[in-house]
Amino acid sequence: MSQSSGQHGFRVNWFLVGIVAAAVVASILPARGPMVPVVDDAVIVLVFLLFFLYGARLKPSETVAGIKHWRLHVTILVFTFVVFPIIGIALKLLVGWALPNMLYLGLLWVCLVPSTVQSSINFTSIAHGNIPGAIVSATISNLLGTFLTPLLAFALVSSSSGVTITPSSILDVLLQILLPFVLGQLSRPLTARFVTEHKKSLKFVDNGVILVVVYSAFSSGMREHIWSMTSIGQLALTIGICLVLLALMLWLTWAAAGRLRFDRADRIAIQFCGTKKSLATGLPMATVLFAGQPIGLIVLPLMIFHMAQLIACGAISSRYARQWAAEHPEG
Repeated sequence: MSQSSGQHGFRVNWFLVGIVAAAVVASILPARGPMVPVVDDAVIVLVFLLFFLYGARLKPSETVAGIKHWRLHVTILVFTFVVFPIIGIALKLLVGWALPNMLYLGLLWVCLVPSTVQSSINFTSIAHGNIPGAIVSATISNLLGTFLTPLLAFALVSSSSGVTITPSSILDVLLQILLPFVLGQLSRPLTARFVTEHKKSLKFVDNGVILVVVYSAFSSGMREHIWSMTSIGQLALTIGICLVLLALMLWLTWAAAGRLRFDRADRIAIQFCGTKKSLATGLPMATVLFAGQPIGLIVLPLMIFHMAQLIACGAISSRYARQWAAEHPEG
């Protein structure tokens, strides 16, 4: 997350500002004519680069060392890839009748994508939670998500939304997302030092890729007249559903972790890793899986959920940090 601090501790999340700006610019000045293939090809190249860098950054030793705490990781993965999808299916019965098909598909997509990596770890660290556990769980979630998310979409999307995902679409995901990730892992003997030394600079590359994908998705949406497919009331309902979904999962992860007798540090890791949804993974993957569909409308709920989770988890992690400081005055 790119942030800058102002006076009195006020922080502007420039990444969120950039996401909104990219969507607005695309709505006013979408790519048209000869610029369409240029933007589309740029997205393919940049997404490949994004997942190559993810693979190059991940230390296999960290994953192996952290897997020992299997109860923590299984609990987080169950929330991410079992509980969330079940809720996504239930939303069809609860609100599917009130939303256009593509907006419901977007809500279902929120429930299928893996957890974030950076922000899950950042918030766990701020809150004095189990940082190694968060690192491993968030990483495993993203690694599994490269093939679990397309498989879940293949199984659930057509039956829930009427949109058909073909096996060739899953193959496209493997080629554009899993392949560069594996190549990044294999490149580590040559690239590990570079990505470590330029960690901050490469974060700007990550964010820049996402902004280009947002611009591309909304440009495509404007060419397909996505705003004529929905109404202000339906958009407001979508925002409300995202907020309720986030609040439900924040409560459920904390309560369930307590019932399962995890300690405070583990409960924090479970709450932050088990409720997050990755825009960095979900957005590029959606552009591949749902090619030919109104992508801008489909990814809108994920963008809303992503912004809400950063704001909510930022506030919660700060509260946990204050509690920890009060309980440990010696620091």
